[in-house]
Amino acid sequence: MKKALFATLGILLLLFMGVYAFLYYVPFSEGVRAGELIKISHKGVLIKTWEGQISQGISGAQIFSFSVLDKEEEVIKQLEEYQGEYVKLYYREHFATFPWWGDTPYFIYRVEPDQSPHRRR
Repeated sequence: MKKALFATLGILLLLFMGVYAFLYYVPFSEGVRAGELIKISHKGVLIKTWEGQISQGISGAQIFSFSVLDKEEEVIKQLEEYQGEYVKLYYREHFATFPWWGDTPYFIYRVEPDQSPHRRR
């Protein structure tokens, strides 16, 4: 009886670790988005995650929501610094997320200041 219980728990643990590793290390897509950084916040009740949004146009339908992993300290610092400015965000999209990672499947790993298209000549 004990052997069956330990075998079942071991299989479940290995399954969870495999799913976790797949979601963490295998991105669905990678890309770049640009827009005005309108929000960056550290939110949550039990589990705090970094969440943000950029506006890519005039309407509310052109809002891109993203998450930032806690280990990306330099990116978080830069996002706080660039609040309200036009930025270029480099992201990886994952198949799914866990509550301790963030609310969205889009994870920012690099940020650069950019010039607004309204000010270009």
